[in-house]
Amino acid sequence: MESLGDFGQAGAGVWSDGPLVLGVPWDFDERLVRAAAGLSVIMGTHLICAFVDPASYLTEWEPAGSRPGISLDPVVNVDAEFPSGQMLASIEGILGPPGGAWSFRVLNGEVAQALGRLAESADAAALIVGGQRPGRIARMARLLEGSVSVSLTRLQARPVLIVPHVLPGPGP
Repeated sequence: MESLGDFGQAGAGVWSDGPLVLGVPWDFDERLVRAAAGLSVIMGTHLICAFVDPASYLTEWEPAGSRPGISLDPVVNVDAEFPSGQMLASIEGILGPPGGAWSFRVLNGEVAQALGRLAESADAAALIVGGQRPGRIARMARLLEGSVSVSLTRLQARPVLIVPHVLPGPGP
């Protein structure tokens, strides 16, 4: 019988000891949050749940002559308080209150770039996002805005885990 290899050094230098960053969309599948939380427990690391406000932008996107001295600071979006509050309440319903095991962040800007900036600044071990949703409306949105998971795999040097979207099964 063949012996198993020694994988003690297999991931050396590839994985950081940093947290996992979970990109949580507005209409998220509970399975996505549970999968990310389970992986963070297995890895013994912190989980950062990040919601990117789709109605926001960053000041560095303004023309250079009109840019205030707060570049990279998000423009305050009072309307974002509602969706981010709802998002936090939904995640708390699954994971319990934030604390040592997980935290919640609201980001601004284009989704893949905002998640990438957070992963870089936190020295994240990996990024986790949901897979592409099926259907014509979702397909149209991807055509107009692009796919977050595809963009992240092109932008990131760190691992990107994509949790597939599962269609609900037939009723009883």
